[in-house]
Amino acid sequence: MTRPLRLGVIGLGAISPYYLAAAERLPEWQLTAVCDARAQALEQFPGRAARFSDLRTLLDRARPDALVVAVPNDVHLPLCRDALAVGVPVCVEKPLALTAAEGSLLVELAQRGGVPLMTAFHRRYNDAVRALVRRMTGREIRSVRVRYLERIEEHLGGEDWYLDPARCGGGCVSDNGPNALDLARLLLGELAVTGCEIQRDGSGVDRQAMIRLRGRTGTTASVELDWSYAGERKDIEVELTGGEVLHADMLAGHPGFKASLWHEYEAILTEFAALVRTGGPAGPGAHGGLTALELVEAAYRCARPAREATAAEATAVEADR
Repeated sequence: MTRPLRLGVIGLGAISPYYLAAAERLPEWQLTAVCDARAQALEQFPGRAARFSDLRTLLDRARPDALVVAVPNDVHLPLCRDALAVGVPVCVEKPLALTAAEGSLLVELAQRGGVPLMTAFHRRYNDAVRALVRRMTGREIRSVRVRYLERIEEHLGGEDWYLDPARCGGGCVSDNGPNALDLARLLLGELAVTGCEIQRDGSGVDRQAMIRLRGRTGTTASVELDWSYAGERKDIEVELTGGEVLHADMLAGHPGFKASLWHEYEAILTEFAALVRTGGPAGPGAHGGLTALELVEAAYRCARPAREATAAEATAVEADR
């Protein structure tokens, strides 16, 4: 019988319980080591895995077969780079890195060393999304609408870095955007940003955004993001060329807070195990992380001229007075 793969997890924050529970349930994995720079997080970890405060020490002593990176966005690059440099496959929380330039460095390092690198776009593993994809087989799509709406303060789990643009990358576009954009790509393939409006708060955090995209065949998509929404809504609407509208509610059947994440992360680690075993072609989340970062940056660029125009108009009005 094939032995379980030794898994290391770095980052014991709000998202790690889903990875840890999945690793415990799946026979493909044996949780070998955890890592966090915060002493309190290590002390409160209830498992029997070895505990480390430094990733390089974990890699040297625990020698995992693979690593999950679930840390703030601004440190994805150095931690993923350390693991890939010594040949350890990586499954990293979205986004792949803070910028497309950083993501490109990681993709090149993984490709050069032949080391699997997978970005965890967990919503593509949602049961309602998978059912929607099956219903669409062989049918032509006219447009896709993805809504990703929540009040971010209810989802922080003590992780205040989400509200720091320097660490998160911006706000809802940089953090929820990759998941939502990945769903549009899953359904339509290659996309280009054609328009974007962003609303920011006084700290520079983008709280709401509307991103419009177009596919190669003329299909269109819209991605609506909101970090100030009263409640939570995560869904997809697909309009077919014949006018029929298909719908997927990613929260349906999962009434508890974040309850949908349990099955999604189990599916992520199932696929990651297969990727590590074969060392073969990247799974659907693998190098798509770079494409998602490029779309995020295109959205920010697209929104910038409108913001600058608004500022210029305000200056002109003030001058007229």
